[in-house]
Amino acid sequence: METATRRVRDAVTSRVEARRARRRLAGEIAAYRTPAERLELDLILGRHTEEEIAEIDEILRRQEAAARSTQHHALAVNET
Repeated sequence: METATRRVRDAVTSRVEARRARRRLAGEIAAYRTPAERLELDLILGRHTEEEIAEIDEILRRQEAAARSTQHHALAVNET
């Protein structure tokens, strides 16, 4: 019984740590704000395979979607 409990606890701990790591990575990626910084990030990512950068690409897509949503919302508010 203790072994099963330990496995569950370890799995939960692993998921929590993975989420923290993804949030930290998303924050680091978000720090690349200017066009020059984004170009630098693109050049760095260009050195790796799609498989290697899949997680980063997903984070970038989510950040870009969130930025578009925020801009759209700001425009809608300003129009009223």
